[in-house]
Formats: sequence, C-alpha cells, structure tokens
Amino acid sequence: MSHDGVGPRAVMRSVAFLTAGALAVPALAGCSSDDDPAGRPLAGGDIARADRARVADGGTLRWGVDTVPDTLNTFQADADATTTRIAQAVLPSMFRMDSRGRPVRNPDYLESAEVVETEPKQVVLYKLNQQAVWSDGREIGAADFAAQWRALSGKDSAYWTARNAGYDRIEKIERGKGALEVKVTFNRTYADWKSLFAPLYPKDVMGTPDSFNDGARKKLKVTAGPFKVKKVDREDDEVTLTRNARWWGEPARLSTIVLREVPRDERVAALTAGTLDLAEIDATAARRISVAAGPRGTRTSGSESGGTSGSASGSASGSASAPGRADEGGTPLMGPGAAGRGAGRSAAKALRSWAVANGSDEEAADKEAAAREERREAAAELARERQALSGFEVRKSLEPAYTQLALNGAEGPLADERVRRAVARALDRRDLAEAVLKPLGLPAEPVGSHLALAGQTAYADSSGALGDQNAKEARALLADAGWVQGGPVEKKKGEKAAGGKGEKAASSDKDADDDGTYIVGEDDGDAEEHGDAGSDGDNGDDHLAQDGAQHTRLKRGSVPGAYAPLGTAAPARAESAPLAKDGKALTLDFVLPSGPGSEVLSTVAGRITKMLERVGIRTEITKVDDESYFTDHIASGEYDLALYSWPATAFPATDARPVYAKPVPAADGSLNIEQNYTRVGTDQVDQLFDQALATLDDAKRAGLIRKADARIWAAAGSIPLYQRPQLTAARKDLANVGAFGFRTPVYEDMGYLKKGARGPAGTPGEKPAEPPASVSASESGSDPDFAPSSDADSDADSDAES
Repeated sequence: MSHDGVGPRAVMRSVAFLTAGALAVPALAGCSSDDDPAGRPLAGGDIARADRARVADGGTLRWGVDTVPDTLNTFQADADATTTRIAQAVLPSMFRMDSRGRPVRNPDYLESAEVVETEPKQVVLYKLNQQAVWSDGREIGAADFAAQWRALSGKDSAYWTARNAGYDRIEKIERGKGALEVKVTFNRTYADWKSLFAPLYPKDVMGTPDSFNDGARKKLKVTAGPFKVKKVDREDDEVTLTRNARWWGEPARLSTIVLREVPRDERVAALTAGTLDLAEIDATAARRISVAAGPRGTRTSGSESGGTSGSASGSASGSASAPGRADEGGTPLMGPGAAGRGAGRSAAKALRSWAVANGSDEEAADKEAAAREERREAAAELARERQALSGFEVRKSLEPAYTQLALNGAEGPLADERVRRAVARALDRRDLAEAVLKPLGLPAEPVGSHLALAGQTAYADSSGALGDQNAKEARALLADAGWVQGGPVEKKKGEKAAGGKGEKAASSDKDADDDGTYIVGEDDGDAEEHGDAGSDGDNGDDHLAQDGAQHTRLKRGSVPGAYAPLGTAAPARAESAPLAKDGKALTLDFVLPSGPGSEVLSTVAGRITKMLERVGIRTEITKVDDESYFTDHIASGEYDLALYSWPATAFPATDARPVYAKPVPAADGSLNIEQNYTRVGTDQVDQLFDQALATLDDAKRAGLIRKADARIWAAAGSIPLYQRPQLTAARKDLANVGAFGFRTPVYEDMGYLKKGARGPAGTPGEKPAEPPASVSASESGSDPDFAPSSDADSDADSDAES
C-alpha cells in the first residue's frame, strides 16, 4: 500500500490509500470556479517555482520516501509509490499531468499524437521527438512500443503483470512512414489511449517474460529520462539517481537525487540532523517546522501559476507560529497541547518552581532542582531543533486523492440500500471536510464526485443524486427499512448484533451491557451532551465548558413518578433512540487503522459516530494494525463502515471501473469483486463505463462519466468526504519541488537557488535562516535558571514543559 500520493494510477490498480493528515500551516489560496462544471482545482501546487536561470547547477537532493521499492517495474503487483517516482525521473511517458489533472503531451518524447482513423478501427499515430534516445544510444521506436504491448496484453501468462487495461484492446503496433512514427491499431475503440505507454520501458525489459519478471526489479540498465538509476542500496535503504549524460532535454539542475527510506515518524529527526532535504510529513511535524521557520512571507511566485496570495500565506503562517493561543491550544484534529513540548507553562508555575528549588525543604528543593535541570536540557534540545528546522518550510496543497466512508453492502443492515442511504443522509460532509482542511487554511469543500476531483475534465458535483444531510429523511428511510425506535432486542450470548467481526476498541453506546432497547430515563444524559437530536451541534472533538452549578441527573427511583416503569419503550419523539429490527439492534462495526498517521481518521470517525447516533444508528469502533487493515478487513469484507482513500485519475473510465464494477459470481462459487470493496454495484454503472471507454468525443465521454457517478451516489456504497491534504517539508532554498498537487513533477527543473537569488518566499538562496523571533533566550542556549522576576526562566520552563 502507498501513503505517498505519487503515481495515483499505479496505486489505483493495486490498493487504496489508508491514511490522511491535517494540521495548521501556512495557507494556500484556492481557485475560483468557472462555467465549466469541472471548475478549477481547489488548491494549486506549492513548489516554490523559480526560473531555471535562478537555479544553481549541481547539488544533491536527499528525498525522504516510504520505501526502497521491491521492484522498479511499475507494471508489477508489488510496485509502489517510490517505484512510480523513480519511473517519472528515468523513463519516458508520452503524456503527463498538468496542474488541473489533465493529460498533456510530453514534448521531450512526442512531437504529436492523435487519432488518425476511427473506421473501421481506431488508429493512433505517434510522432516521436527525433532526439529521443535510450541511455545506450539506441533510438526510442516502434519496437519498444510493440514489446510493451505484447508483455501487457494479457495473452501470455508467463508475464507476471498486475494490469493490462488498454493494452488488451490493441490489435497491432507497427512502424509508420519513418523510424520516428509509431502506428497503433486497436481492435476495440479505446478512449483512454493517452493512458498508455506511461511509462514506456525499453524492449530490453519488456521483450521476454524473464526480463520482464526479473530484469527490472533491482536495476534499470537502460533508461531515457533526465536521470538514470545509479544504485539501489537495500542495506542503506536508499536509491541513487544521477544525471543521464544522453538526456536531450533541458539539463537536470541537480547532479544527484537520493531517495532515502525514512519512516514518517522519524522524519523530523532526519530533517533536524541534516540527512534529508525534502520529505512528506505528518501534522505534528509540519506544525513544529512551521513554528521554527516563522512566516513564509509574501510570495512573488511559488504556486504552479505563481499566484498563491501572499496575504493568505502570510496570515495563516503567522497564526500557526504565534505564541499563545495557537501553540497552546493545538487544533481540533491535533488536540490540546499538541503545539509543542513547551506549550502552556505559566509564569506562576515558573515562579513556584523557583521558590521550591530555593526553599528550606532540602528534599523538595533537590527534586525541583533536578526537574528544572531536565527542563533546561529539554529547552536546549528544543532550541537546537528549532534552529535546525528554521531552514525548512512547509509546502502544501491537496493530493489527487480523496478520503471516503465505505459502506459494506454485501450483508447485514447495509445490504439494504435504504439503510446505506440513511447513513449517507445523516452525514454533514462539509463539517467533516472543515474539520480536516480548515486548520490547514486549505479550501474545506466536500468532494462531489467519486470519479474525478475539482478541475479534472470529468468532475461535476453529483451528490444531489443522493441528497444533502437531512436527519428527518434519514430516519424515514430507516423506518421504511423496518428499523424502529425502542424495539426489543433479543441478543444471544456471545452474539454481536448486526455488526462485523473484530476486537472492539470503543463503542458509541454508553453502557457496554446495554441490549439496545431505549429505556425512558436511562439515556445517560444524551440530550444534555448532544442537544437537539436533529441539530448539527456537537462535533466529536469539541469540549464544552459549563459555568456555575452543574445539572445533576436523578437516579431511577429517587423521585416517585420521575421515571416510567422498567422496560417501558421510548416514545416516538425520542428521535435519537437506538433502532432495532427482528430482535437485533442497528449497530455497525466501524473498522479503523491504529498505526501512525491514523489520528485524523479516528477524529473523523468520532464525528461520524455522533452524526449517526442522532438518527438512531450505533457504531462499534474496531482498531486494527495497519498491516491487516486492508487485507484482513477491507479486501475480505470484514467491516460495516471504514475510512480509506482512492486516487482520482485523468482516466476514470479505465481506472475507476474495477472500483465500482458490479460483483459477479466466479467459477468456484466465490464473488469476483475486482477492486469494489464495498460490494455495491449496478449493471447501469458498468454499462456507462463501457460506453465511456468507447466514446472518443471528450465532452460526451465526460457526460457519461458524470452519469455513472450520479448512479454511484444513488447506490450509496461509498461517500466521498474530502480531498486529502499534501504536506511537504522542504529546504527554503529548494526550487520547483514540494507539494505538487495534480502536476507531474519536472525533475530536471528541481534544484537549489543560486547564492544571492531571492526565493519565492523571500529567502536568500543557500543562506542559513535566522532563529525565529518567537524563540526565547532560553531556546537559543542561555541558562534559563534565573531569579523569579526573569522572563527567561518563565520562557524556558514554558518551552520545556510538556
């Protein structure tokens, strides 16, 4: 599985993204919509764009990645995001993605590519760049295209391929009028032909099953990009790329790129130690870097278009690094005190500490003196970290991927479409999007399509096919499905009512022994906690303070007549009462990962749980190891509700079809679900995908994709929630690299600003950043153990206290 977000098409055909992150970092302004229903991307790339003339020649970029890949062949099942990143740097791709997630011709390899015939068969003619050669000096030509087609056509089982979509529709490949022309004839019309030959491997790799299966797993002898693979070092966990001397395009600015495997929870340490220059990071790391770096300042350029507003960036950055409220309070997703180890220690506590350390009680004084020494050491460590991190900044955008709530429709209550629709109508998707994206300063818009994201050709908000949040409608759907409030529950010993399997980490029920029947007077303060059942009030992580006298609930029997007799069912007006049917309570098993980076999903799940409670649906949260989350639960169907992410590609008719295909019985009696892990599909959706694949007209094809999406919404097998944030720590003098958004990285343009060149954030190239003004004297290394009137003592204790 991949958490990297690079190469969404490769990930789409293997497994889903399983985590998401959020934090408070400098803002990035979103783009406004236009008349096109696809609109514009919600956020542009944030790569500190700079003209090549201002980028120095040479240098090494040490790039933190999740893995050293098991294979360098992107068409094999164990290829991952790092495989794709390497392929982008060293291999040809006929088309690449622009800033709106749309395919554009790659001029380094193609002079042109177009459909030249449609009858009797579709023919595409590629005219290659006459300078395009492999690193061994051989011209790129028809033989390479033909070898890749034969390997991926699916006709020869000796090739261990993970996918053959599109290649199975090719009838033949031949040379055109000259060596620079490649003519591809299809046996069936294929609208997504631009997805093919991306990347293109040399015939040396694709020519035989042995070379395909083993020849490109650990090395690539022949390449044709601005870089080549010098070494894959699995002992040191890094891949080294160096300049390709035969590259004919714009020369690579960097001499070397080292892709270094570093776990995400160790990346701050690696950045601090100076062993990484660039890395995707999590919420906590980004906040620490933002505080250390201070405001990014006004940008003259820096987004893809050079148009990220300086005011937006500056204000959010300042807010993130301001001492006091932001640092001490954290964010809704990170929790109180998440800003740093030194947040929240008051001057009064510092004064008391000094008094104890210098008091007459020797034992207490010694203990406090030791504690103060520990705090001084922690302050010094924090100061060193902030000094090291002050040379970095956080660049952010939105990934070409979205997080969804998946509803398993194979069996149980969610096999009923009315129950799935009720779950969907209970959700406030905007609230969930804001919870994740608003702390980032990113546009907090819920995703309106399963098949594309804002800005992509096929995007349109089709969520109206299901309807907006409406608790009343959700309850009506549940009632129509036979789920009644306060109904009796017959629970056999050891039976879990209407849920899935797994170890329970938490439950939305207040009492573990509750049988699901609502009893008047036994709601444990639900009304006080949640307010009106139909309101949009409390969120999962809000904590409301109460002033003055607290309301105390009476216990059963304390006042005659205050409670109905034991066992009395709830009246119809108890809107949030738990529901039951056929003696079983409506309880859904909500499965979540438990590893690093899962905190955001847990928070989102908590909010969803409360939203479902308000219409009478209870959930039991099961947390499982990351390694088993997908294979043992999502893919095997052992869940009712789950959160995971899918990438959105430029070719939904090809890439999304297996995700939403109607499951069909296999020859052995099992169910063939392809990648449809919700097990919800319809014949109409399959037919619309098939029509889209056979429609060459772009506008008509987009219309068919949108119709398919509307039907997917109506079936309520999955509910798109929000586009995933993309967070990257980068040295301030690094240019043309960072959070790419939709755009394919241009590796030859990456590099370090020339000395004296002004960076997009106003940072002098290669000049070490000064410590931020908010760092106290104690953080700079001076002794914080002063008299009680010293501000430095208070600051040091504040920075060292956790």
